[in-house]
Amino acid sequence: MKESGSVPHVGAQDPELQNSPIAMEADEEMDVLRQEVPGEPVCYFNNVAFTHGDLVDSGGTLLRCDYGIWISASTTD
Repeated sequence: MKESGSVPHVGAQDPELQNSPIAMEADEEMDVLRQEVPGEPVCYFNNVAFTHGDLVDSGGTLLRCDYGIWISASTTD
């Protein structure tokens, strides 16, 4: 689902589909999430796999795949 030269707009996560958890950069639950998702090679967003380091735009929030967890990178305003 990559778009060349731009960050793909993926919308909101559909709970019926496979999704990786989303965490804030300084989220206290990050350690718990790391234990639940120990170094996965991909992140899922609505059944689409993205590799470590990939960025997506989810409703104006930039998310970065970090070994199986989406990390909120910034807003795309």
